[in-house]
Amino acid sequence: MKETAISVEDKVDELLTVLDKDIQHIQQSLSRLDELRSLVIKRDDAALGKLLERIRDESDSYRSHELKRQSIRKEIASALGCGPDKVTLSTLEARLSNVKREEVARKKAELISLIKKLKREHLSTALLLSECARINRMLLKDVFKLGNTGTVYYGSKGATKRQSDMAFVNLQF
Repeated sequence: MKETAISVEDKVDELLTVLDKDIQHIQQSLSRLDELRSLVIKRDDAALGKLLERIRDESDSYRSHELKRQSIRKEIASALGCGPDKVTLSTLEARLSNVKREEVARKKAELISLIKKLKREHLSTALLLSECARINRMLLKDVFKLGNTGTVYYGSKGATKRQSDMAFVNLQF
């Protein structure tokens, strides 16, 4: 029984290290969302492309970290004699000694706080992008409507006439 307790404590130490990296990843994600919004507002397409590529690369490398966390979770579940879906930070808090319990509680509180902030920032970014898409749709609609309605000009007798055979954009070179 004592070996299992030591094994669980060792695995919890590994888990805490993994959670530190999770916290860094969430903080980095918050920073990336700020940068993304800034670049969208500035309309800096080149920097936006580079940022999105960096995010894609980081996302690919983070997958291995997620697998490590899941592996540790399975090992803790095995040591505790339960299924991996039952191993949460709250259940670990209830089963650990005071020192480890406090560390897990601190990490859990920090993660909860960061996740709430990440959700807010994600929503803000999604709303900004949605608004940009709406404005672009309106502009395109107006541009193409203008091309379809024709041009109004005044004839030699002072009456208005529409010239609808004229294209909005001349595609000939």
